[in-house]
Amino acid sequence: MKILKFIRYLIETLIIILFFTFFKIIGIKISTFISGKIFTLVGPLFRSKNIISKNLKKAFPNISDEEIRIHLREMWNYYGKIFAEYPFLNNFRNKNLGNNIEIVGQDNLKEIENENVVFISGHFDNFELMAMSLEKEGINLAAVYRPLNNYFLNKIMEYLRKKYICKNQIKKGRTGVRNLLTLFKNGSSIALMIDQRVSEGLRLNFFQEEAYTTTIPAQFVKKFNCRIVPIHIDRIKEINFRLTIFKPLKFEENNSVEKISQDLNFWLEKTIQNSPNKWIWSHDRWK
Repeated sequence: MKILKFIRYLIETLIIILFFTFFKIIGIKISTFISGKIFTLVGPLFRSKNIISKNLKKAFPNISDEEIRIHLREMWNYYGKIFAEYPFLNNFRNKNLGNNIEIVGQDNLKEIENENVVFISGHFDNFELMAMSLEKEGINLAAVYRPLNNYFLNKIMEYLRKKYICKNQIKKGRTGVRNLLTLFKNGSSIALMIDQRVSEGLRLNFFQEEAYTTTIPAQFVKKFNCRIVPIHIDRIKEINFRLTIFKPLKFEENNSVEKISQDLNFWLEKTIQNSPNKWIWSHDRWK
């Protein structure tokens, strides 16, 4: 079985390298268009349509079958665009495409320039560009990520993320939490996604149903009395994005970890409802 997994991972990686090379040759605009169409066609073959439909119905009980089909098509299209943009992360990092990311809420960044905070968000649109933009703005940042199962591909992604997105990449897990604590104590802010299912956490309300929820942001609030800053990225047109930095959240000292985590879930719900086709519905969040 191990040799079969090795071969499968190697083939997957070679295919992705071929795609990335092809994308670099034809350019980002054509690449995102083609990749979006490919993912729209083949995406449903690799991820269960039933899981996505079930998740959408949990969040939107009155959603119609036609609306589900529309969200599915749009979600896979955005998936494809994000995939095609990975070979161009260096262009977003430098002046070539750096101006394609508009930042709204500069005054909120200015407000926290002398303190370290916890940035939170979800897997919206090209989520990789959020940490990149924060670091470009001069924020001393550490970003939490989940390593890919494919160890060949994970090496490539780690390289891209450390070189172009955020140099302090912290692996999800207990060791990662200890590293975050050390970095935070030394003046670094942290950024993490709060929309992933976690094995260790609290079962909290998420779209009217309990789901395991990370408590890391709340734990940092309780330990350091720090503020939490929600952020969100949205594709405005083709390869142009708007990154919104929301008002920093200050929680009361007597707020519990559960209360803080639930409030963040409510923020996530509201943000997803505003643009449901740009969130990743293919994960079994309520498993």
